[in-house]
Amino acid sequence: MSLKEQITADMKAAMRAKEMKRLGTIRMLTAAMKQKEVDERIELDDAQILAIIEKMIKQRRDSIAQFTAGNRPDLVESEQAEIDVLSVYMPEQLSEAEIAAEVAEAVKGAAGPKDMGKVMGALKGKLAGRADMGVVSKLVKQALMG
Repeated sequence: MSLKEQITADMKAAMRAKEMKRLGTIRMLTAAMKQKEVDERIELDDAQILAIIEKMIKQRRDSIAQFTAGNRPDLVESEQAEIDVLSVYMPEQLSEAEIAAEVAEAVKGAAGPKDMGKVMGALKGKLAGRADMGVVSKLVKQALMG
């Protein structure tokens, strides 16, 4: 079953179970997927759908940081609930040690900080959806500087 089919099935299940918050989040995701398909006149594959989900999760994490700073626990809770629903579709996340091992492997041929783009490009394809690219970037920078 493709990721798109899985999302559609989950949306139907949420409707039947009358889980309104979960349903709203899944509908938001399907709307973002349809928007991309219409804009680019393509049929999304699983990798493209994961990229959309990853972007939506990142937006919610940014919002949580803002709402926490603004002392709005009600909005933080709402955003976290959306992250929980979206995270179900993401592959299992790598541990910090696994990410560090991938970074160490990727920087072997690098000639210093000027190769940051090449290293990140190689890692992005390998780790997409399985690691926070902000953490990866920080580790690559440390490895290239030190």
